[in-house]
Amino acid sequence: MTPLLTLLVATEEPRSGLAWLAMRRNHPGNASQMLRRLGLGELPLTHDAFHELQPWRAAAHLEELLMASGALPAVDKYICSFQRWLPGHLADIADPEHLKTIKLFATWHVLPRLRERADRSHITPSIRRFAAEQIKYATTFLRWLSARDATLSSCGQLDIDAWFAENTEHGRTCLRAFLNWARRSRRCPRSLSVPTMKISKRPALSEDERLSALGRLLSDTDTPMRLRVAGVIVLLYAQPLTRVVQLTVDDVLHDGETTLLQFGEPASPVPAPVATLLLAYIADRDNMNTATNQASRWLFPGRRAGRPARPDHLSSRLREIGIPVAAARGAAIRQQLLELPAAVVADALGYHDKTTSRLLRESGGTWSRYAAGDHLRSPSGWTPCPLTDG
Repeated sequence: MTPLLTLLVATEEPRSGLAWLAMRRNHPGNASQMLRRLGLGELPLTHDAFHELQPWRAAAHLEELLMASGALPAVDKYICSFQRWLPGHLADIADPEHLKTIKLFATWHVLPRLRERADRSHITPSIRRFAAEQIKYATTFLRWLSARDATLSSCGQLDIDAWFAENTEHGRTCLRAFLNWARRSRRCPRSLSVPTMKISKRPALSEDERLSALGRLLSDTDTPMRLRVAGVIVLLYAQPLTRVVQLTVDDVLHDGETTLLQFGEPASPVPAPVATLLLAYIADRDNMNTATNQASRWLFPGRRAGRPARPDHLSSRLREIGIPVAAARGAAIRQQLLELPAAVVADALGYHDKTTSRLLRESGGTWSRYAAGDHLRSPSGWTPCPLTDG
């Protein structure tokens, strides 16, 4: 436990971390009791052991501190969260065949997909929720089949069509992965057809609305600086919040009078008023005094061990101050594509060139013949959108 103690006392306010350990000392399962059990060898120092502990919030926080200190191997916290949730859901499944099927689906489809995503990039709260929703809807579907005197192996196209007709688009989306997995693994007839998913488009902000929101964020000192910076990045550079929260201070390149933000290649120029706001924020970031974040490089540090801010929380806070993130992103990317070749926008802002080409066609841009490839620097004088210093 020495690495954990070292982590706690190295903070600017070590008493707060030590006070957390002593909190609710006489309550079953508090942090100090968990540590005592670890020290006595009654509790294995493994992730699986922590996933069985209650209360789960205290266990999860201690698990993250142990990962941050190096006492436990680092595992994505949302995978830990899913694995902590799953046993409780499985315990509520009464039918043995249903339980076996859902266990297999979770073990051989859902969890591997989560791990692949964590290895490739990162898992967001919405991805973690969707994984649980897939399990829930698969369980509901099996119960629904039982009520129709059917099983997964005997269900027919009429059953599939009836379920899809009775349920919401969200439910249909959540069940598709289970049905496709069941077909591939021959747990249901391979001849079954799974209806395709409908994709709805959200309207973007108008250009006037986007510029008005930018101006407000740059000048409104009553709004927390953290939200102002995050909102400007969305409105100016069309970045999803899942990518915004993954930015580090090392992605902000400042050399004298020039400031750049690294989303792709080349780095994107930052207009002077935005640079002033960004650099002031970096000098005084939130959540830097906790046991987990005293040396954090995240541009938007979170409250949990070594983690950035949660994109869903940031999204709700931005919505509260009048910045609808999806609509703001849509306006920003379309404006860029009206002014620059799709391939340049894709390279600089970290989009796939097929995505920017499709958006270009939808927005009526005229750069469709500009070839994709390696564009080592931005066009002369380029800024991500016309934004004057005054």
